[in-house]
Amino acid sequence: MKHIITALIFTGILFSCNSSEKSKDSKQESPVLETGTEEITIDNKTAQLKPINTDEALLATALMAAPEESRAACKVIGYNMAGEFVTMREGSNQYIVLADNPNQDGFNAACYHKDLEPFMARGRALRAEGKTGQEVFAIREAEMKSGQLKITPGLSLHILFGSKTVYDPETSKVEDAQLRYVVYMPWATSESIGLPEIPMAPNHPWIMNSGTHRAHIMISPLPEEKE
Repeated sequence: MKHIITALIFTGILFSCNSSEKSKDSKQESPVLETGTEEITIDNKTAQLKPINTDEALLATALMAAPEESRAACKVIGYNMAGEFVTMREGSNQYIVLADNPNQDGFNAACYHKDLEPFMARGRALRAEGKTGQEVFAIREAEMKSGQLKITPGLSLHILFGSKTVYDPETSKVEDAQLRYVVYMPWATSESIGLPEIPMAPNHPWIMNSGTHRAHIMISPLPEEKE
């Protein structure tokens, strides 16, 4: 009888411990909803991240590539969810924003000065014809030399890019996206403007495509550190 009682007590202790461990483990799991909304907890605050899968989301996230004070008046163009290249919104300031292409992996939106639009539009047209990147480069190089295309030195391009395609609908921020800046300097070289052709260190400016129509200063900021 004593052995039976001892066995029952020991079994009860084991059951209590297992229940406690399961309860502890369940509290440590990070919940992920199955409705297309990803729940992430940061510093005891919960941010609801949603996929960029509507025209409204494409517009909102694209504007994050533009300077904050200029977003309200930017023109926005790009592919909508139906795969059509459209004007999503007219604008009245110096910026044109190109929305992320929902049919391509990752996130990539751009904001550039409106005077760059002829150059950008020419590139889109050539790619739509099936031209390769090298062919697009060669054609625009020839057209820049002939004066058919022009780029005023100093015009800028802001590129917001990242591997994820979810965003916070309250702030329109894309998860883990970062900005890269381009300043066009046609025909410039390392010798003419005094920048190296490779970055000296992360977050340092350098000149890319030196000596060509697409010569530009590249500035790739470091991603924000997360606590």
